[in-house]
Order: sequence, then structure tokens, then C-alpha cells
Amino acid sequence: QCTYLEIEQAERTHAVVLSRPAWLWGAEMGANDCGVCVGNEGVWTREPLGEAEALLGMDLVRLGLERGGSAREALEVITALLERYGQGGSCKEEPVPFVYHNTFLLADRAEAWVLETAGRYWAAQRIREGSRNISNQLSIGSEITAEHPGLRERARSRGWWSGDGEFSFAEVFSLEKQPPRMEAAKARFQAGKELLRQHAGHITAETLMSILRDKDSGICVDAEGFRTAGSMVSVLPRDPALPCVHFFTATPDPSRSVFKPFVFVAGIKPVPQVRSPSFPQDPAKQIPRFQSSVDRRHELYRRHQAALELMEQDRERGQKLLEMLQELEKQGLEGMKELLEGTVTPRQEELADLFLDCVEAEMKFYT
Repeated sequence: QCTYLEIEQAERTHAVVLSRPAWLWGAEMGANDCGVCVGNEGVWTREPLGEAEALLGMDLVRLGLERGGSAREALEVITALLERYGQGGSCKEEPVPFVYHNTFLLADRAEAWVLETAGRYWAAQRIREGSRNISNQLSIGSEITAEHPGLRERARSRGWWSGDGEFSFAEVFSLEKQPPRMEAAKARFQAGKELLRQHAGHITAETLMSILRDKDSGICVDAEGFRTAGSMVSVLPRDPALPCVHFFTATPDPSRSVFKPFVFVAGIKPVPQVRSPSFPQDPAKQIPRFQSSVDRRHELYRRHQAALELMEQDRERGQKLLEMLQELEKQGLEGMKELLEGTVTPRQEELADLFLDCVEAEMKFYT
């Protein structure tokens, strides 16, 4: 059972860790126990938006992670389900539908892909070197590695492409008149590209964390009515003997949040502090949907929010708290380096408790 649709079950699924809006089934980003990571973003294209309930892009993120043992497999899972079921339905917990198509980043230890969609149509580009970012717009030009079998015919039949010369997915399927939010995304996309370029050849987990915290570029949004929610950075060593380490904030505004490490091992301790409450009469599951609202904040989120208010009211105490949080994050990053360099070999139980321990330490700072 996905957010709106029920689809056929797979015989076997992978363990996943997900950062997700609490009201829906899917996820905005996550990883599985094979070292596959997937994240998505909304995009508006020439293909009409499906308000009819289908699969959400966020459902596809989770399905790709649950069913794909590699980035390429996750891509194949997502595109097959997209072609079969389509994408559509509201992506926001509000009575007025908010609908979009999706772009995805997919990576594992050996490969990275960008997948972009327009309705049931799609194009994918394998990234062979350097860095790549996405930002609420189509970005795959003519460098297409794989595509929907009917993609070019669709473009030709709608008069979007003559059939002659080069075929650029972004040019052909982007809206001629972009909505304001996509115009703003162009500057953000360029800024992200430039920030990555500045660190070319020596991009670390810390580099990515600092980019996700960048407010000037609009990558980290902290505006009235909209705030960057959870953030995630993953380190995927090429050596399969080494574990992948996934850092999650589990709280909004990464500039004032802690990235906490998570490693897949047997016997991982549950972390109830970052699980949102469930509701017997959930407005997201009752038809018509979203007629009332409920407080879905988990415990860490609540305490973090109270701490943010303190930071704003009492600058001095706020600064002190921020420094303590940064120290906690630094310890997590140093622990990861020691783990990946082999200078320490933690017991399996320590890794099983790792994320829980970090969440508990963070909550202590808030109290």
C-alpha cells in the first residue's frame, strides 16, 4: 500500500532508512542496506499534471530503495512502475492539491544517475565523473544514457520536436513559460553547480553539509511559510568491505541542525524520538482528504523547534547551543573517518546504537 495506490508486492525487499513527510508512505530521500541512495525533487513539464491519485515521486523513491540492489536496478524499478501506474495526486497535506512531476538522483558505491520524468515519460543520464546536482527543473540535455521507448515519438507527435537534429530532453519537455518557482530554481541550480565546482576533486561529507546549509544560494531555505526540511549526506566507499555511512538531520533548517550518522548493521535500535505519531482518524487517509490538520511533529522535532526559538530570543545562549551541536556533529564525522580508515573497529552493538545515541545526545542539549 503506497500513499494512494496499492501495487503488487515484491518477493523480497531491502532494509531502508528514510527521511519522509510523516503523512505519506514514500520518502524524499533515503538509503538501503546495499548502499543505494535515492532522492527526489518536484518539477513542472509540458506533460499535463495528473491530479488523479497515482504514485507520488516520493513513493517511487521508497520503491526504488526497497526493490533495487544497485542504483541502476533502482532506476529500472522506478521507470517500470512509472510507465505502468503513472504519477499523480497531491504531494502536500493541504485541501488544495499541489501536484508535480519528479526528478531523481540515484547513487551507489560504483554508479550515479540522474533520472528526470514528464508524466509517464523519462530520460536518464549516467554520471561518470565529477559532481552533479538537481534543482526543481529538467537538466538532462542531449547526454541521455537511457530513455522511455516512446519518448521521442511523444515529443514529435505533440509538435515539441521536429524529429531533426539533436534531441535535448530539457529543451523539448520544459514549459515554455516557467512558473515563478521554477525561475527561482534556475539560480539555485547554478549556485549549487558553482559551489560544487569550487570544491572539485576534494568534495567531502563536510563540503556537502556546508552546501546544504548555504542560505545565499537559496539551497537552505528558511523563509516564512517554507523551510528546508530534513537533510541527508551519504558516504559510499568503493570498497565493499567498508560500510556506507548516512548522515541525517531529522530536523529542518540544516544550518541549525545536527547531521547524525547511521550505519546498516544487524539489530539496529529503533529511534522512537524521530518517528512521527500515528492517528486512528488520519485526515490523509480519509476521503475527502486533508479536511483537518494534525500535529505530526516527532519528539526531536519539537525540542529542536523550541531550541530554535531560544536561539532567536537569546543570541548568546543560542550561539552556545549551536557550538555544542556543531561539536556533536564533528564527533560523528571524526568517528566516520576512523571507521573508514580502519583506525577503530567498533563493535556491532555500538554501530546498532549509533543513530539512537546521537539523537539522545542532541536531545540532552535541548533540555
